[in-house]
Amino acid sequence: HGPFDDATFERLSEGHWSLLVQAVDHYVPSIAALMDEFDFLPRWRLDDIMVSYAPPGGSVGPHIDQYDVFLLQASGHRRWQLGGKQPGNAPIIQGIDLRILQSFEIEADSDWTLAPGDMLYLPPGWAHHGVSQTDDCMTISVGFRAPSADEAITSYADYVGEQMSDSQRYSDAGMAPAEEVGELDDAAVERMRQFILSTLDNPEQVAQWFGRVMTQPKYIDQVVPLEEPMSEADLVAQLQDGEPLFHMPGSRFAWRSDASGTTLFVDGDGHSCSETLAKRLADPTPMYEEVLEIDGAKALITQLINSGSLGFMGEGDDEE
Repeated sequence: HGPFDDATFERLSEGHWSLLVQAVDHYVPSIAALMDEFDFLPRWRLDDIMVSYAPPGGSVGPHIDQYDVFLLQASGHRRWQLGGKQPGNAPIIQGIDLRILQSFEIEADSDWTLAPGDMLYLPPGWAHHGVSQTDDCMTISVGFRAPSADEAITSYADYVGEQMSDSQRYSDAGMAPAEEVGELDDAAVERMRQFILSTLDNPEQVAQWFGRVMTQPKYIDQVVPLEEPMSEADLVAQLQDGEPLFHMPGSRFAWRSDASGTTLFVDGDGHSCSETLAKRLADPTPMYEEVLEIDGAKALITQLINSGSLGFMGEGDDEE
């Protein structure tokens, strides 16, 4: 939904509505800086920061989220009531976009009003209901990435399938003569199970898939390749002029080292490089000319700039 113009808000009542803006950290650097306060968790676990505004009585209704979330009160006051852990199939109201619970019972001692600076943590599947108490109620929600089992299995299977050759096939090696020609016996099922496990149970393969899937952008259209590619010489010149290099809004970085080497994961892709370079490029702080002293930096940074994952702060951009 959105964007909304002034006329839309003028038609609304004085209360009992909410405006939710997702991925604000992708557009407002001062909001993105809040991520630094959660550095007790790996950056790749963080999803995005949503900001909600509501006049008195505004609420999305009692619901559950399937991921961890921190709710930070930025201004005004919001009353939160919790209903405890809910099953994944808890009945919801049908026919609307939001997953609002059909019934909601408040747990004892689970009713608070948050003031500016207060924060509430909610684990996955915990029923909660927040209602604005003032006309300046603004809440910041820091959400976390939590792939579901079906998403993970489907994604990993797709990744494994891309790595395998067509020659890897089921076979009947060691099979005893069939007693019944139409029977799918236990031995055949076990052979197939072992065949599947042998292709999937590969820790290095899991790590390579996991790094890629956990760095996929939330909104793919935010990572846009340059229309006119930058050269390594242009990169060096801009850094020598003192221009800082940044992660582009919405880009995601992570790295991993194992016995086979180091991989820098960026926006769903993997790049082999030194651990020193991977650590520096995954660090969200601005980069300056000194980064060029790391072996392999010029080539990889140029590639990431051209793919839209790294960039220089353009004229007219505001960090505030």
